[in-house]
Order: sequence, then C-alpha cells, then structure tokens
Amino acid sequence: MTLAAAGPLLDEPMPVLAVLLAILAVLFGLQRHPWTRRLFQYVPLLVFCYFVPTAFSNTGVIPGEGFVLYGFIQEWLLPASLVLLILAIDVPAILRLGRPALVLFLTATVSIVLGGPLAYLILGSLGAVPESLGEDGWKGLAALSGSWIGGGANFVAVGAAFEAPGSIMAVMPVIDVAVANVWMAVLLFFAGRERAMDEGLGADRRALDEVRERVEAYQAEHRRYADLPDFLLMLALAFGTTALARAAGGHLAGLWTVDGGGGPKPVISTFTWTVILCSTVSLGLSFTRARRLEGAGASAVGSVFLYLLVAVIGARAEFHRILDPGNLGLLAVGALWMAFHAAAILLVRRWMRAPIFFAAVGSQANVGGAASAPIVASAFHRSLAPVGVLLAVAGYLVGIYGGILCGVLLRAAASVVHGAPGS
Repeated sequence: MTLAAAGPLLDEPMPVLAVLLAILAVLFGLQRHPWTRRLFQYVPLLVFCYFVPTAFSNTGVIPGEGFVLYGFIQEWLLPASLVLLILAIDVPAILRLGRPALVLFLTATVSIVLGGPLAYLILGSLGAVPESLGEDGWKGLAALSGSWIGGGANFVAVGAAFEAPGSIMAVMPVIDVAVANVWMAVLLFFAGRERAMDEGLGADRRALDEVRERVEAYQAEHRRYADLPDFLLMLALAFGTTALARAAGGHLAGLWTVDGGGGPKPVISTFTWTVILCSTVSLGLSFTRARRLEGAGASAVGSVFLYLLVAVIGARAEFHRILDPGNLGLLAVGALWMAFHAAAILLVRRWMRAPIFFAAVGSQANVGGAASAPIVASAFHRSLAPVGVLLAVAGYLVGIYGGILCGVLLRAAASVVHGAPGS
C-alpha cells in the first residue's frame, strides 16, 4: 500500500497551507540564489510552483482533490487576487493590443470545436474508442468541449444540453485535468522563453511591450513604502468586493438554469458570476484614486494569492486516475484533440507573426477559463494578468454555443465511426 493510498500525512487545513506557503517560499528563494537561478531561466518558476505540490499530493504528504482548503483558495483568493491585479490596469493600452489577441482567441475556440470530432473520427476508426461506451462517449466529450471553451460552468451546461449521464460526467474532469494541465505546463514553459521565441519569428512586440512599460512606469512613479492602512485597505477591497460579488452571483446564477439531472443547474455558476463581477468592479476602480494602491504593492499581494492558486491546482491533479482502463480511450481522444488545438494556434501565431503571449493566453482563456488564464498571462508579466481575465470572460460567453456545436459534430462523428445514429 502506498502512502497516498493510506491517506495523506497532513489532513488539516492550516498545516497544508503552511506546506504550500513553504514550497512557494523555497522556490522563490531558489530563484534568487546564485547557484540555482540559472535553472529558472530555462524552466519558469511557475512550472515548479505547479508540479512540486503535485508531487506532494500524489505521494500522500498533502491531500489531493476535494480538500476543503483548496475550495476556499479557489473560490475566495482567485477573485480577491483579480481585484488587486486589475486595479492598476491601463485600459487604453490593453485595447491597443488589437487584432492578434482577438484572432488567436477565436482560433483557439474554433480549433476546439473542430478538433474534438476530428480526433474522435481518427481514433474511433482505429478502435481506440470502444463501441461499448455507446452514446456516453461522445456526450462526455461534448461536455468536455464546454469546459475547454470557457470553464466549468460551460461543462455543466453543455453536458446537461446533451443529457450526459452522471457516470460519464464524473470521468471527464479526470481527462480534463490530465490533458489541459499538461498543456498549461507547456504554456508556462513558453513564458520563460518568450523573448527568444518572438525574436526567432520576428514578431511585432511593440503593443505588448508598451503595456508592460506603461505599467512599470506607473509603478515607479507611484511606488512608496506600504504601511498598515495600505495593507488593510487592500485586503478590505479584495475580500469585501469578493464577498459582495459572491452574494450577487448567487442570485444571478438562479436566473438562468437548465435541467442537469437531479434538479436545475445554473448555466452560469455563482463562481463564474463572482469572477465577472469582481473583474468589472476592479476595472471601475482602476479609474479612481484606488489605483494608487498599486504603488504600495497591490499587485504583489494579489500575486501571492495567485501563486497559492497555482499550488492548489497542482495539488489537486490526481494523475494516477487516468490509468483506469475505461478512461484510456477517451484520454487518447482528449490528447489528440489538444494536439490539434496546439498545432492550430501555433500555426496561426506563426502566420500572423504574433507574440507567443497572445497564443498562450488566447488558448488558456478557452481551455482553462478565469481560473488559469490570468496565471498564464502573469507568467509573462504581472501587468498582463487582466488580459487573461478579459479573454476568459469572453470564453464564458461563447463557450455554450461552441460546446453545443461541437457536441452536434461529435454525435455525427460517433454515427460515422460506429455505424449508428448517436442521437
């Protein structure tokens, strides 16, 4: 019996939080140490922040999926971090990022809609998708397409639209984590090599660098030593806005529901509404005197919350579950699907000679939604996290429509592969 099978060594929230903070502190210390800092020039810090907690949870030191602390960090610290990170946003500069951001975001969406049915056709014809799955296979993959165009709320909505049974809906998050999180790690690796990748392609980085320079100039102009009132105001704004957004989001979520089996389920979840409302409120605050909190380190405090979320995402990854025999065929479809998506977005990026940032964030705004798009964006630069948020919100809006279209195409692919209608 492995240590993980016997139960985690630590199972109380505060000791686990202490371990996660210690992991992050050690990694940041190693990044600064002269003996080890060169390693982080090749493998970005964020990759270690993700995979070290994965190693701790998969070996039974800390809990994996379902631990109460992890839910708290995602539901409270992510929206709170967005409030503090968006405070210093320069809206006109971000709007000038222009055509590459939109084109690569839409490329990511279209490649997911078309890539799933194509992967099913190819691997189904080779026998990798067993006919015994019946309709459950394509219905589960349709729900997955909703997750990969916007996030978890769209997963539920698209799954309900095609009446995917609970048994297959329980399997798909495993496929999601196994495939999407590996792709996220690749994007984080790109963040550490963005200059070389862009220079090798001859990408036009002027608009992107302008955003960074304007944010850095603002920070330098308003930088000051933070005092106790500054920190208290930051925390009050972050958690107060989050609390109000959660309360309002709970009411808004009940206004639009679908029958998900076992009762109505919201099309847009409370968490999704919380993210949207927090982003909107903070965007408004960026035009007020509250923006001056950036000079006292508002984005640094927000980044602490964001890095904790990265560690939690890593700790929740249960990679051993993908080896269950019933999941391997669907896992193969998901992997080929993501390969099509990656190829499409990288080819379009090459054709446009666009910075790798736009490809990475356009992809993650679809595949990961608001939970991870700002993480990938901030891996390139802390000031760019709001770009990930804004694109992720767009992903929520198109995800249901794209997921339903993908489901229709998957049903047609299942009919071709198995020689029977998949209705």
